[in-house]
Amino acid sequence: MQIRNILALVGPNIWANYPVLEAWVDLGDFESKPSNALPGFNGRLMAWLPSLIEHRCSEGRRGGFFSRLADGTWLGHVLEHVTLELQSLAHLPVGYGRTRETSERGVYRVVVECRDHAFAELCLRIGLELVLAAVADLPFDVPAQLRRLREMADKLCLGPSTQAIVSAAQKRGIPFLRLTQGNLVQLGYGKAQRRIWAAETAKTCALAESIAQDKELTRQLLYAVGVPTPAGRAVQDRDDAWAAALELGLPVVVKPQDANHGRGVSIRLDDRSAVEQAFAIAAREGSGVMVEELVIGTQHRVLVVGDQAVAASGGEAEQVTADGVRTVAELVELANQDPSRGDDSAQPLTTLVLDEISLELLRRQGLDQTSVPALGRKVTIHYNGDLTVDETDRLHPDVAADCVAAAQTVGLDVAGIDLIAEDIGRPLAEQHGAVIEVNASPGLVMHVKPLVGQPRPVGEAIVAHLFAAPHLFAGAELGRVPLVAISGSVGTTAVTTMVAAMLRAAGHHVGSASATGLRVGDRTLSERDATGAGEVRRLLQNPFVDAIVIETSPRHVLREGLLFDRCAVAVVTNLRPGDHTGDPVLADSALLSKAIRAPVDVVLPEGSAVLNGDDPEVAAMAGKCRGGVVYFAMQETSASARGLIEEGASVVLIADGHLVSVQKKRAARVFPLPFPWPSDQPLAQAAPFVPDVLAASAAGMALALPARAIRDGVEATLSQPSASSDSSQHGLPGSLL
Repeated sequence: MQIRNILALVGPNIWANYPVLEAWVDLGDFESKPSNALPGFNGRLMAWLPSLIEHRCSEGRRGGFFSRLADGTWLGHVLEHVTLELQSLAHLPVGYGRTRETSERGVYRVVVECRDHAFAELCLRIGLELVLAAVADLPFDVPAQLRRLREMADKLCLGPSTQAIVSAAQKRGIPFLRLTQGNLVQLGYGKAQRRIWAAETAKTCALAESIAQDKELTRQLLYAVGVPTPAGRAVQDRDDAWAAALELGLPVVVKPQDANHGRGVSIRLDDRSAVEQAFAIAAREGSGVMVEELVIGTQHRVLVVGDQAVAASGGEAEQVTADGVRTVAELVELANQDPSRGDDSAQPLTTLVLDEISLELLRRQGLDQTSVPALGRKVTIHYNGDLTVDETDRLHPDVAADCVAAAQTVGLDVAGIDLIAEDIGRPLAEQHGAVIEVNASPGLVMHVKPLVGQPRPVGEAIVAHLFAAPHLFAGAELGRVPLVAISGSVGTTAVTTMVAAMLRAAGHHVGSASATGLRVGDRTLSERDATGAGEVRRLLQNPFVDAIVIETSPRHVLREGLLFDRCAVAVVTNLRPGDHTGDPVLADSALLSKAIRAPVDVVLPEGSAVLNGDDPEVAAMAGKCRGGVVYFAMQETSASARGLIEEGASVVLIADGHLVSVQKKRAARVFPLPFPWPSDQPLAQAAPFVPDVLAASAAGMALALPARAIRDGVEATLSQPSASSDSSQHGLPGSLL
């Protein structure tokens, strides 16, 4: 049993309207050995992955997959479910999968939903190892492999803060593109796009970030506007640090002037030795050192987005409780075995570390890491602990106002405000609380996955902030520009060219990708085939285009998926399986039909499919469209056109030398045909490019373009030299006008 090939389908595809991984798996000898014919296999698999009981499978009920195992199912199907479960256990839940035979005996397409293709492939390969180990009754350390997968998920997948924002955008219907292997993400397409990097947005000011990194400058600015802050000052050396401590009054806090995440911060220092030791630690972490008065209370984090405080969390100091037997170091090691602790940003609790600060704190408690504290004694490891308790509902309006003022004073659109207060439900001034730090690009995990209390929709708040400003064109609030996808067996390049010309004539800055190249506005960026992933992404990423036209190739759809998630208009010119007999994959008429239909499946509800009414298979695709449907047909006298008109459908056709639009059986001339009307021979024979003109014009009408722009686009295209010598493919007649 081996994996022959893997396809990363990055967008909607023939299987699903979201990314999947498609693996071609050769079962080898196992083609004749279903699961119930492999001694002990089912029991070992269920023991290793008991959570598979939740997989409903084709049975449609809990435990459905286990029933399939008992009845006997092939190992390709088993690999599908194991891969899905490994992804879900190690990262985020995924549920869609399919296993289908190919024309070659024993070779199956195993398809699984995925968040990241590289991570899904790793799960697939580890899943194959697990399945084969279960077959051969060999040991397999599932917990160790899950730990490995979690580590890889942290490296390969979006971080939790970025994922929270991306998930919120998807719920709202905003598309996204991952721009790097890290967390730089584009929300939206073309001119309507916004970019994020974790909780840092395209609106985040670099100057404000620099100010936030300077703790002393931040403190001075907050003090100037009246936000409660602790008294303090920058210090030059150990002696100056002790002098500042005496000025402020013991105990004090010593921290780096420009570090973050609590690194190098020492709290409750009440003697000279502790202050001097803390100065040395802080000096190594930052470019300067500060001494501040100690504010009594609990640490809190308030998330500010725009002009609102949208979430608040609280926490306690990091402590371990003694059992009277273990040393402090052993108690810390035991605490770190908690599965909710970890070094990656997805874990709600961080790993406890006995660093210089904690060792000094132990000294002040009369302990060291080898001490065995008395039973029940709570030993403090760090004063600034994890923020695990949601306190949003208790946040006092005055405290919220102070936090918003702090963020806006620094200049951050999204900020994490750290404050100390005995009770976040009371104003800071009346309890001597204070804002102690303003953080750019704050973590969102404590708000998304609190250990106590309810999760808060912080991703949704950031998305609303990014897409709240008024825009000049429709769809921008959803990160969208008009996107037209042209699909079919022939004529697609010509239609792509015409639709792009129509949009330009209507005043749009258009980006188009076709078999003849990549163009943006008046610039030709490439003259190579631009229907593949790389070139289409260039269009979607281009921040200047306000309309996009894409020729979709069935071959690319089968190997890459669509490169966009939704479209405003999907045009299908025709469906001719015989045109692809040279490709064994495209020769499969069922797959070809799905690949050509793929854009129709993802038409926006307010969008339209433009379908060839003279092609029964294409016309039948209307049942898969969530939006409206416009048909085009050669002439009103054709049987197909008459049938559609009688049904009350929207039809674009040729009549009396005019392009005519029929709506609910009422016909209206759009414009005279910009080419000679053949009087002595069939229109299709005299002007084989007419179907392309009809398809493009119908797309223009679906986009609500002015009739003049539609005609101008047709004329501009027909007056160009032929895009290809293969006129049957591109439908361009050369310099006709």
